[in-house]
Amino acid sequence: MDVKVFEITEYMVIWRQLELMNFQGMTVRVRAIVRCTGGDYTMDVYFVDDASPIPDPLYDVPNKKGFMFFNIRDIGPFVDMLRNERPVYGHLRGDRPEWMSITTAKEPIGEGEG
Repeated sequence: MDVKVFEITEYMVIWRQLELMNFQGMTVRVRAIVRCTGGDYTMDVYFVDDASPIPDPLYDVPNKKGFMFFNIRDIGPFVDMLRNERPVYGHLRGDRPEWMSITTAKEPIGEGEG
């Protein structure tokens, strides 16, 4: 199946001084990785420095693993969502990788903090 939605039940933040990695023929300058897992599925979200290219998202279907890429400036709000929202879902899309995402569930307007 090329499309999978899974509930993220755990995450881990990994900081790097600077790690050079290759994705899609690009050298990416990784500063941090947030590993989001749920069941057999994983979404690694790479946060890169300002000098880095940003590759398109990838879904490795046989290994049940997705990869997304953002600027390091986006890590604060991203981790805040993982810490403070529930439930949170990973959307892996082999058919349309550009639609891969991490989302909350629908919430009523004005719900506020619990």
